Amino acid sequence: MDDIRVSQLQVMHPLPTGMVPGGQIRKALKAILFDVYGTLFISGSGDIGVSQERFRKSDALTALCERYHIPWSPDQIGQQLFAAIKNAHTQKKAAGIDHPEVEIDRIWQGILGWPRMEQVRGWAQAYEGVVNPTFPMPGLDHVLRTLRGRGVPMGIISNAQFFTPRLFDTYLGAHPEDLGFSPDLTLYSYRFGCAKPSMVLFDLAVSRLRQRGISPETVLYVGNDMRNDIHTASKAGFQTALFAGDRRSLRRHANDPAIQSTRPDLVLTDLRQLLEVEMTTLESPA
Repeated sequence: MDDIRVSQLQVMHPLPTGMVPGGQIRKALKAILFDVYGTLFISGSGDIGVSQERFRKSDALTALCERYHIPWSPDQIGQQLFAAIKNAHTQKKAAGIDHPEVEIDRIWQGILGWPRMEQVRGWAQAYEGVVNPTFPMPGLDHVLRTLRGRGVPMGIISNAQFFTPRLFDTYLGAHPEDLGFSPDLTLYSYRFGCAKPSMVLFDLAVSRLRQRGISPETVLYVGNDMRNDIHTASKAGFQTALFAGDRRSLRRHANDPAIQSTRPDLVLTDLRQLLEVEMTTLESPA
């Protein structure tokens, strides 16, 4: 845990995308669902200056491997990781899962051969903190606590691993549910064995929202990827907001013919703009 916290607490700032916020909600909202990486948290894995980043990360990973007594170089451990993930994906696809997801702690346990899952998870989280440093988007704490105070049901649909919920504890000092995220509407890919852009997580969210009496057209999904987030959420019937607040993680997929007709209802360049939309159009359910 200490390794990833040291890495994560390095301050990061979003890089402007040049996009202009705008759009209009089609129907009064009753709930909001979020992506995590690149939306709620800055994700450094998409940073520019790749060569320099690789050199820095190589040094950091070498030190991490030495600390955990890993007998391989960062390149060797990385190759084993990618090979194990690819093999797991191949097996899952053969079983009919269109967009498979792994449980990264189990992948690492297979590679390292360590019997104690606690030790495996410590390494996995520390490794992630080096290869993909994170930091909260500006205004995140204020936005979440404000929406919670207004009684807005919130959820998460995100490609994620076991360490993802811990980001909220690390940076905001609170568990996701204490910030207003409803457990039944919080859907992480690793718990279901499939990842976005699969419809599985979105269809499950629709079902659980309907159990609350909330129809999908009154739900806003906020994400930074036009294919994984906006296109898929639109197919589920949600209204959508493209979060274009950081150049590192904005994924427009401009040349993907499958999403050429997809348009977000809103474009946000700062999470705090969501509060402006909420105050004028959002209706909290009774």
